[in-house]
Amino acid sequence: MNKKSCQGFTLVELLVVIAIIGVLVGLLLPAVQAAREAARRMSCSNNFKQLGLAMHNYHSAYKKLPTLMSGTVPGGFSGDGAFDESEVANLMQLSILVGITPFIEQQAIWEEITNPSVYDLVDPTVAKSPPWPSMGPTPTLEGTPNDGYRPWMTEIPGFRCPSDPGSGLPAMGRTNYAACSGDTFWNMDRGPLSDDLKENQKRSINMQACARGVFVPHHATAFRDVLDGTSNTIAMGEIATDLGDRNVRTLGRRTNQWTAMRNNPSAFRTAEVDPQRPQFWASGATGVYGTSHEGRGYKWAQGAAVYGQMNTIFPPNTPVVTGAWHRSAGFLPPSSNHQGGCHVLMADGAVKFITDSIDAGDQTSTIVYPGALAGIQSPFGLWGALGTKANKEVIDSEF
Repeated sequence: MNKKSCQGFTLVELLVVIAIIGVLVGLLLPAVQAAREAARRMSCSNNFKQLGLAMHNYHSAYKKLPTLMSGTVPGGFSGDGAFDESEVANLMQLSILVGITPFIEQQAIWEEITNPSVYDLVDPTVAKSPPWPSMGPTPTLEGTPNDGYRPWMTEIPGFRCPSDPGSGLPAMGRTNYAACSGDTFWNMDRGPLSDDLKENQKRSINMQACARGVFVPHHATAFRDVLDGTSNTIAMGEIATDLGDRNVRTLGRRTNQWTAMRNNPSAFRTAEVDPQRPQFWASGATGVYGTSHEGRGYKWAQGAAVYGQMNTIFPPNTPVVTGAWHRSAGFLPPSSNHQGGCHVLMADGAVKFITDSIDAGDQTSTIVYPGALAGIQSPFGLWGALGTKANKEVIDSEF
């Protein structure tokens, strides 16, 4: 009588099969991750395209672009005004994103912003008295209860890049998209406004030399101002938000060395950066922001410096350096979590991916400031030229 033979896998054969599957998974995982990042990058690009359409629709409706750092100032500024805190007005600190909310299907949040509101996130069961003002309080968390104002604390998906993992406190509502203010920072923190008549006149004159970007703080611009061509001029740039890890791209360093910053930007690209990990500040770096809510892109409604602006001095994904305040002007390069560069939105609505290696000219050059350097060609190469709106620079390179 023949015995039936038992057929099956031996232990060795099973281990070999498992090993082969493991190798295949290891080979496929990077491809899957790359595909996911490609999808996130495409989604980010689509968000930017929607912002471009919203910007153009805003211009069609109002015959001007949304004003960078606009808003309400009842009673006028106290002192210089731009960095004050208030619950009864926003003191002209709003970003360009506030004005375009109704053009990106965010009509509900726009209605809450434009009308007085009694809803307070700190205690939703009690109506706020007096109510939040029309156009909101200042978008800050500096010792004020303004974190109870729902619109400023709301995270709007269309303002976020899917590749950016940042979320939640200590930020208010985060954003990954900021207005371009050109290839200089001189006099660009407060724009032409001051409560002092002589100072106001001086700043207005200075702005004629320094207001080289599509957006100018406290000053309305329009497409007719973009004489270099809307397809050759950056309107907005992508910014990564801070993750609390002392990253040089998302947590700025303060300095009062305005003249040194003006005369030789390159000295500030490597100062106090960890030589072993150049994407992070050195452990003993001085002047790195110490307050937890001062990260890049932490306040979508705030139009100042690290929150709502970028400029074309330092190339993408390089350190953020500002004046004594985190809302001061300074070196505000764009950044992202995409490999090798970041997105920018051109004034014509096109979205471009700019690599970190873009020609940024001579980084030891003096930046443009009022006086002898007014009106000169951007010293920062193709990158600087893309940031200027009316400097008659010919863009003859592919980017």
